[in-house]
Amino acid sequence: MHQIENKNKIDCNLKIIIMPIKSFQELEVYQLSHALAMKIFFITNTFPSEEKYSLTDQIRRSSRSVAVNIAEGWGKRIYVNNFEKQLVDANGSLEESKSWLLLSKDCSYITNEQQDELFKEAETIGSKIWRLHERWK
Repeated sequence: MHQIENKNKIDCNLKIIIMPIKSFQELEVYQLSHALAMKIFFITNTFPSEEKYSLTDQIRRSSRSVAVNIAEGWGKRIYVNNFEKQLVDANGSLEESKSWLLLSKDCSYITNEQQDELFKEAETIGSKIWRLHERWK
């Protein structure tokens, strides 16, 4: 089974020990994607009620799907192809979320600044997803 190392380094008599990650919750990319989904949740609370079952629901689902796919992939990581597929799915959901953010901005539900900030976070997450995908062998 593959293991990913996290950044929690312990200094023991000048030896650096890198602890293996034991849970998807320790993955930085999961933490960032979860945080983005929560930001989107709170922002969408301000959307008009007529968007409740359309744009609001769609952007919440897609943004949550990023973190959920990473977690599901972690659970299947013993099967490399399954883990990599889940990461591809997570990236797809991330791109979908970005499209919903553009629509939210164009409908004047979020500001340009909010959209820029959320896009920047999404780009960081996307690069980390692909880095994990490429390094997982």
